[in-house]
Parts: sequence; structure tokens; C-alpha cells
Amino acid sequence: MDKIKRPLRVALYAMNERSIRTMAMYLQGPCKGAAVVVDEASADIDIFDGDSHNAKQLLAEHAAKPLSRPIIVLSLQSIKLDNVVLVKKPVKAEDMLGALAEVKARLEQQARQARESQQSNNDPIANDAAAEQPVLKKYARNTDAQKGNKHQTAMQLNEAAFNAYIGVVPGVDVNDPTQFAKAAYNPKDYFQDYIQFAINTSHEKGENLQLHTGWRQVVLFPQSRKIWLDADDKLLRAFANVKVDRLTGQKMQLSPFKANLSALNDEPEKFHNLDAFLWKVACWTSKGRYPDAINLEHPVYLKNWPNFTRLLITPHAMRIAALLVQEPKTVEEIIKALNIKPQYVFVFISAAYALGLVGQARREADELVQAPVIVPSKKKGLLGRIISKLRGSNA
Repeated sequence: MDKIKRPLRVALYAMNERSIRTMAMYLQGPCKGAAVVVDEASADIDIFDGDSHNAKQLLAEHAAKPLSRPIIVLSLQSIKLDNVVLVKKPVKAEDMLGALAEVKARLEQQARQARESQQSNNDPIANDAAAEQPVLKKYARNTDAQKGNKHQTAMQLNEAAFNAYIGVVPGVDVNDPTQFAKAAYNPKDYFQDYIQFAINTSHEKGENLQLHTGWRQVVLFPQSRKIWLDADDKLLRAFANVKVDRLTGQKMQLSPFKANLSALNDEPEKFHNLDAFLWKVACWTSKGRYPDAINLEHPVYLKNWPNFTRLLITPHAMRIAALLVQEPKTVEEIIKALNIKPQYVFVFISAAYALGLVGQARREADELVQAPVIVPSKKKGLLGRIISKLRGSNA
């Protein structure tokens, strides 16, 4: 299993005894035991005080050692070194947690790649095919464990690439607080809601299902947590942005998938991890907006840490996650604490909410009175009729 559930083990360098004790207590206290201080031989990662008098020399000597583990540097200055994560002083808990999350994701990815490489080396069929029958290489590599590795590896966006890759909503400035009301979107208006419903249904029924979209073939495999889509990311990104209309909605139906898998196995690049697929669909649907089910005046919290080793990582996603792991925060509090644009908070909340990782915390005042019972209208809207039709096909 890739995921490191125990606390990260860190070795400290260029620190005196007092600094070491302070850091050890800081990791256990404000960082809530996310890491523990150990000796050099037992460590997963190394933390340096980059402002000590011999820090540069120690870092240079350390880089020359045959070690490949990540390094965190605490410093007042900007430091740009390979395999180094910088945390600015004075160290804030959310920044340290974000840095620990980033190096943890690197370690998990390295472990997964090493395991897959070992499996490949130990596979006599694949080795024989590669050595004796090059024409069979395509099929020899096409094992369930290796399917879709391209889509299971994390992709990290910086701020400059965000708008170009995620997209923007014309006529709405999602970073303007006066326009926050217009920065909400309803997932039910988009493909996102249909794919979420299809994923949930396939899990409940425990069977392979095909979603007929009137666009491209979609097949869900709940046992292996995979989805097969007959389209590349460019086409999917465009489709995720299109509002569902009457024609498209009527064509979306679920049915058991009975076809032979061999045809799908011939195109392993079209397999995606279910969570990674839904996460990026939510990002593209959001375009920096937030789901209308989220009340910006109420704090949000993170139920579980996202598996960033497989996800599309939007700017500051790990810092946002680290902040929300500590305690619930309103969107405004997240923006101010991290000093980032609202669109980065909104897109993270949208993606995490789609996976069920984000919840809405209620204030005590909300519990003082009971909300009035809302009597549902007997008239169904267009989208309601479409959803009913979709769900009726599974009866």
C-alpha cells in the first residue's frame, strides 16, 4: 500500500539543542503529530535551518550523499535547490503541514513507482515478450495493475498555468468579493452530476455499468475503481464545461456493461482512477467557482486527506488542505490566512466536495431555531425530469 499512515520521521540539521526541542514540540503540538523527530538513519525526510552559519555547507555535503529523500529548509530567504521544499520563517503551522504533505506525496509516489518497476522486472511473460516478440509489447504491458498509470500520477499546476488549463467563466470575476454570489455553480447543471450519480450507482450495485451520454462511451468498474472514457482530456475538459440541455440529458442512461473487455484493454490510456477522474471533472466544471451547496458564511472542514499522489493539484491545494485539517474555516478565513486568490480556494473546495471530502460546519446560532419545513413543488423542472429519467433507467 502506498499511503504512509504513520507520522513522517524527520531528521533535524543545523540546529542547536534548544531549536531541536522546540521543533520536536512544534511538530507534536501545532502540527498535531504529523511528524516526529528521529535520528538520521531512521528518517524519511530531512529538515534544515537554512539560516544557521553552516547551513550552506551542510546542505552541500548532504546533497553529495547517496540519499534521495526530500529536504525541507526553514529560512527567511528564498532558496532554490532541487528536491528542496522551502518553508518561510517564522514558521506557520499551515505552511509546515503543507510542506510535510508535499514531501509525503513525493514519498508515496516514489514507493509506488518502485513497486511497479519491481513488478515489471519480475514478470517473466512481459520480459519474454519484450525480448523475443516486440510486436506483443503493447499487450504484455496491459495488466490491470499498470492500466492508466498516466492518469494516476499527480499533475501539479502553478498559478500561471491555472486559468489556461482550468478555464474561466466569462463575465464573472470569481476573485472579486462583491461577485461571490455569482461565483457559485450547480453541479446538477453539468456532466459532473451525471458521472457522480453513475459512480455511486455502480458502487451500490457492485457491477460494471455503462453511461450512455450521447457523446462518448463511458464504462465504470467499481471493483477496481476505474473508469474508461473514449476521449482524451482535451475533449473531456470541453464537455465538462457544457451545461446539460434537454437533448443531452435524455440520452444519458445507465445500463449493465456486458461487452467483452478485450476491446477496452487495447486502449489502456483511456482508463482513469475513479477519484482522480471525478476530481478533475469537478475542477473543469468549477472553473474557479464553488458549489452552490456551500454557504460561504459557514466554515468548511476536511473529512479526510486527499490522495494527492493521483490528483490534479491546483495552486495551494496542499496548503488549503493542511489548514482545513486543523480546524473548520470559512472561505474568507482561508483566503486571508494563506494570502491567496479566492479562485484557488473555490476550485479546491469544488473538487474535494465532489469526492465527499469536504463538509460544512454549522455555527451554534444555527441550532437555536428550527428551519421551516419546505413543501416541495409538485411541478418538476427540466433538469428534475432528466434526473428522474436517468434514475428510472436503473429501477
